Amino acid sequence: MCGIAGQLNLRGAPLSRVRVPAMCSRIGHRGPDDGGQWHEGPAALGHTRLSIIDLSPRGRNPMANEDGTLQLVFNGEIYNFRELRDELKERGHRFRSATDGEVILHLYEEHGDALVEKLDGMFAFGLWDAVRRRLLLARDRFGVKPLYYATIGDELFFASEAKCFLAVDEFEAAVDPIALSEHLTFQNTFGDRTLLRGVKLLPAGTMAVGEAGQVNTRTWWDLGFDPQDDRPVEVFARDVRDCFERAVERQLVSDVPVGTFLSGGMDTGAISAVAARAQPDMHSFTCGFEVPEGASDLEQYFDERPESYRLAALLGTQHHETSIDAGSMARSVASVAWHLDEPRVGISYQVWVTAALVRRFVKVVLSGVGGDELFAGYPWRYEGLLDLERPDFDRAYYLRWVRLLDDEQKNRLFAPPLRDAVRGFSSWDSFRDVMKQAPDTGNLDRALYFDFKTFLNGLLVVDDRLSMAHSVEARVPFLDNELVDLCSRIPARYKLRDGVGKWIFREAMRGLLPDETLARRKQGFTPPDETWFRGESLEVIRGVLLSPRALDRGYFEPSELRRILDDHVAARSNHRFLIWSFLCFEYWNRYFVDREPEPVHTGES
Repeated sequence: MCGIAGQLNLRGAPLSRVRVPAMCSRIGHRGPDDGGQWHEGPAALGHTRLSIIDLSPRGRNPMANEDGTLQLVFNGEIYNFRELRDELKERGHRFRSATDGEVILHLYEEHGDALVEKLDGMFAFGLWDAVRRRLLLARDRFGVKPLYYATIGDELFFASEAKCFLAVDEFEAAVDPIALSEHLTFQNTFGDRTLLRGVKLLPAGTMAVGEAGQVNTRTWWDLGFDPQDDRPVEVFARDVRDCFERAVERQLVSDVPVGTFLSGGMDTGAISAVAARAQPDMHSFTCGFEVPEGASDLEQYFDERPESYRLAALLGTQHHETSIDAGSMARSVASVAWHLDEPRVGISYQVWVTAALVRRFVKVVLSGVGGDELFAGYPWRYEGLLDLERPDFDRAYYLRWVRLLDDEQKNRLFAPPLRDAVRGFSSWDSFRDVMKQAPDTGNLDRALYFDFKTFLNGLLVVDDRLSMAHSVEARVPFLDNELVDLCSRIPARYKLRDGVGKWIFREAMRGLLPDETLARRKQGFTPPDETWFRGESLEVIRGVLLSPRALDRGYFEPSELRRILDDHVAARSNHRFLIWSFLCFEYWNRYFVDREPEPVHTGES
């Protein structure tokens, strides 16, 4: 797990200035253990290393093949690297390290760009081929590991985090108005779009090739569905159990200690149960909330510490807890906004706080992200929609995903310059662009495809940035190649049954987890900010969002911004997600546009 960066003159001319060392300096948190740079002719590569497998200097990047014609910078983990290495050795390849990344070099020699289809893992890499004069960038199937790129003049730049481009003098940081509009509907951006104008996020399952003066991309994997209706549910439940256990065990490979998140719910509970059985003295981690008096009925369930403690005691893990209160947001929002690169889904300062706890004990942690998108874990989103005709379903499902503001509400919020910049754009069009690739196998599969391609992508951005901000590698067993392929064959009726989501996964986990855990209601990992944003956090929120500095940016109508805050305080609306996005966006402007120095970690960090 590391940070990568690189630069290529697309005309093939020698680089006049190498920006890569400065780019790497922005992501030292991703790899505090080691690092290196390489530069020759039109190409330069850089790496910051978090040592997980083969801790010796032999694992250092950039890494070359035997004759030096290939150079690689790699971020991630390849879980089937031992099998691949054995196969490559049989074909005459010689290895100089015990790292998983080195297999990429030899796979490229054997299979060219098709090497990505051999990999089971999370990865992003840049590979310079000096003979063919081409740079290959690639990202894993599911987009667990990030890879951003931008063309500035005649040069292509890439990096693990968008903040690296701030180290390129020629880069002018400005907001992409369409991305901002998209975010203020979905609390997310789709496809390759980012909040930074001119910077693209390479989509999941996609590669890009820079050569002969241009950059071309192609999708090498996409989620598909092939439901096998003739197989009994008992067979699927058995297969899910076996496959899930193999997935967790695969992701325990490490030369440093591994832990698990443990919320007390089914997903992290199942991961922890398998991991604790495979590795004694497994560490587990949870973050609770000091739920205030007067909190809503829903918020009363947000603190899961009692459930996680009972489950940890049952599984025999070394359990660690932390908690946050109403002041935690103010202490961490600046650092969170800096490390996120751009606002993304949900409220996320609790992830920041938990990652700080994890880093005190382990370098690697297993996360439960992905289970809901695989097994239909959001039944309230699908309720009443699945029998609709496709056009009606798509429109209705779009409305379920308007998390913040619809187009009309944004039109009232946006000041004239921003309103003009997004004229003709509709967030409905963004939704339809994703749905064009969705399957024909039923409405639930269409819904899961959308969730997988959008919401999951946002969750992975948050998980990666805020864990790596503390030099922690977060792994996601639910996003295992074999498990995802199996889930694509499970009929929709086994995933969602009688309004219960993840039905087949619950059946598969019987005997591994107590019935109490399997029967627990779905609870997201989120603070009680509906209440906190009406009380103890309100002074901080108003001080940031209604400051002359924020209002003078000219993005939003001040009267409409005040109305949104007033409606939340008066409990006419619950705008906690929108307020969090406004806060992150203002700090994003300070660090990315105004170029303030990055914040110093304070508080729980």
